[in-house]
Amino acid sequence: MSRISAIFKAALCTGVAFCAINAHAGPQPRSDHDVKMRPHPIPAPVVIPAKRDAHYIQVALLLDTSNSMDGLINQAKSQLWSLVNELSEARRDGHTPHVELALYEYGNDNLSISSGYIRQVLPLTTDLDSVSEALFALSTDGGSEHAGQVIDTALTELEWSKFDNDLKLIIIAGNEPFTQGPVSYRTACDHARRGGVVIDTIHCGNSEQGIRSKWKAGAECSGGVYMTIDQDAKSVHIDSPYDDDILDLNKRLNSTYMGYGAQGREKAARQITQDSNAGSYSKGSALSRAKSKSSSLYKNESWDVVDAYEVAPEAIITMEADKLPDEMKGMDADARRDFIEGKAAERAQIQSQIKALESKRKAYVSDKRKDMAATQTLDNVMVNAVKRQAAEKGYSFEVTQ
Repeated sequence: MSRISAIFKAALCTGVAFCAINAHAGPQPRSDHDVKMRPHPIPAPVVIPAKRDAHYIQVALLLDTSNSMDGLINQAKSQLWSLVNELSEARRDGHTPHVELALYEYGNDNLSISSGYIRQVLPLTTDLDSVSEALFALSTDGGSEHAGQVIDTALTELEWSKFDNDLKLIIIAGNEPFTQGPVSYRTACDHARRGGVVIDTIHCGNSEQGIRSKWKAGAECSGGVYMTIDQDAKSVHIDSPYDDDILDLNKRLNSTYMGYGAQGREKAARQITQDSNAGSYSKGSALSRAKSKSSSLYKNESWDVVDAYEVAPEAIITMEADKLPDEMKGMDADARRDFIEGKAAERAQIQSQIKALESKRKAYVSDKRKDMAATQTLDNVMVNAVKRQAAEKGYSFEVTQ
């Protein structure tokens, strides 16, 4: 799927960000004359306008970061890439949908009492490294958990699609009664239904306790799924003969990214940091991230010349030399074009190799895992729910062997 169409105009501003021309302020429906704009309390990653007929999967993660939730946050950090990988295999009308993730934390004493102990950590974005970075920056502290209020806040603040065929999900996880706080979960559910947003709830603990404390009711009122997890459970990693080769290829993949502009070097370093963060939890998490980086969902137009060239080639070819990566300084237009296209070809080859090895690894692990009991971890319950709900919206998932 093309990342930009003729009905939209995009330009490169000061070598750092893409700006939309003729954009309207505030959330607007996608049309031939509309460009996506979002008001954010924090600097927003780049959003490149997509074709009007593109499909979207939007998922807002609302995580309880009160004292008792260390296990939940650790699972979210280590299992983010499992969710991304499953979504990368989604198809609608033969095309891969655009996937946007948002992140909120709630129930933390370090948050403002006037906000209801709620903070938008990240708006809906396609910048997957920023999601990983934000998750790893979360910490827990005691507080009051207002489920209804954080749902209502996410519904109000985020720019949700206006199209019925797009999948719009809020996934909220926590362990305190769903009835706490000044906004009733029923009010939040009414708000969600009006916008076509489905609420999935994940109770961290006993299922019956979650039902009694209204976590199940909080899901059912919008047509969502009620789930429970053991937040202290660990995902079981099964070693395969392909693991080390995949991780070596991931390192080579990083060498094809070339940062431009004021933040280019910083964002390239962030990429490596997020590799390290994933690996710090488990080899399985590092492998999941490597697979994500080989998918079409992993794009970095806002700082990488190769991805930016795919979207707006002339902006890169004519960019001021001092904004280019060191490797490209002094190159004329033809040399720039040859260099970038060479890096793109190298990247595509490495990504293809990762995908091939990952397919073999998946088959190997599936065979070894078939007699093992499934763990009630965040990735298992969340991925299964999202895939089921996507199927109900007409999405299919590629079967890789």
